[in-house]
Amino acid sequence: MNFTVEEWQALRLSAIVASVATGCGLPLATALGWVLARKQFAGKWLVEALVQLPLILPPVVPGFLLLLLFGTRGPVGQWLQENFDVVVAFSTSGAVLAATVMSFPLMVQPIRLAFRLADRRLDLAAWTLGCTPWQTFYRVTLPLAAPGILGGAVLGFSRCLGEFGATMAFVGNIPGETRTLPLALYSALQVPGGDIPALRIALLSMGLALLALMLNAALTQRLERRLGLQHETREPRE
Repeated sequence: MNFTVEEWQALRLSAIVASVATGCGLPLATALGWVLARKQFAGKWLVEALVQLPLILPPVVPGFLLLLLFGTRGPVGQWLQENFDVVVAFSTSGAVLAATVMSFPLMVQPIRLAFRLADRRLDLAAWTLGCTPWQTFYRVTLPLAAPGILGGAVLGFSRCLGEFGATMAFVGNIPGETRTLPLALYSALQVPGGDIPALRIALLSMGLALLALMLNAALTQRLERRLGLQHETREPRE
């Protein structure tokens, strides 16, 4: 099966957008997941609701709101263009922003759960041994939550690969600039005889997603071995 230049271009763009969006969103998701798991503060319920809001709304709605904010006439977009000559709407950076917004809730939830399940007694033990709060977080808490953080990264990456609605509303369907695999698949289905190209694009999407899942499984097993979370199971002797 021969893939066209446009299809490989969509694959490359999807991988770049998903990787950059995950890399940009993961540190913030890790910090917010820790805060939601370990801290109590006024308005916490509101923060939790806002984090989950992109999952509840139709995807076009966040895309439209991003267009209002970051479009060339929006308050943020106009400021970026006038001061830094940066145009976010209808560009690859806009596709990254849309993917980050839509994948962020899926990154936060497993990370939050991982921090909540991490044994706090180990933090207390580190404090008694003279570690600062930052050293305790970096050397104890973060490694314990690493499998959940990795899971959040994979979920976010997978969501970025499938992002369609917000991207379409915010940055459009521009070949080589914003046309990721979902948009390329949509474009192929809009023309007569597009079934075969659509099938090729679907196979590319499945291959990229499968590669991400296999990488996640390998890294998770490695982390669990390092943390001593894997237990050998033996068949009972007769």
